[in-house]
Amino acid sequence: MLLGAGALALTAAAVATDGAGPLEARTFTVVNGLPERVAAPVWVLMQGGNLLAAPAAAAVAAAAGRPKAARLLLSSGAAAWALSKVVKRVARRPRPAKLLPSTRQRGREQTGSGFVSGHAAVAASLCAAALPELPERYRPAAVAAVLTVAVARVYVGAHLPLDIVGGAALGVAVEGAIELGMGRSPGQP
Repeated sequence: MLLGAGALALTAAAVATDGAGPLEARTFTVVNGLPERVAAPVWVLMQGGNLLAAPAAAAVAAAAGRPKAARLLLSSGAAAWALSKVVKRVARRPRPAKLLPSTRQRGREQTGSGFVSGHAAVAASLCAAALPELPERYRPAAVAAVLTVAVARVYVGAHLPLDIVGGAALGVAVEGAIELGMGRSPGQP
């Protein structure tokens, strides 16, 4: 929880509402400029950070006989999504298309603020909740799913890299806080 909150504070301090730094802009341009032929699979993978990913993950945990994990997945995913909306209202960082004229937007135009990424927040919170429940051999896949969602949001032109890092940090912080609230030590299966 503290790690996520600290990373969120650092990214919020680094975000400038009037532009993107040179490294962030270059990173965005490289990922956003990837070929069009990967758009369809990227869109599918990106849905791992959609609000509906939380009840879907919870349903899988419940079906596997893990009711506490199901509650944690549902509550942390939904809370990460809701809190990302609050942070967006406070931060008010424009979307990439407003800051970088060469942005390639794939899919419908994104509205609202860019900082933080709600998709990254949901994916990170679900990963943090699921990791202690997963056998070790599946944990790298869970982390890879979060990274895939993050890269996908940059690819489609919805977020700049710091928006993604801030969203993931928010998701980790939210999941840790909810675990503590449920009386579990973070990471305890």
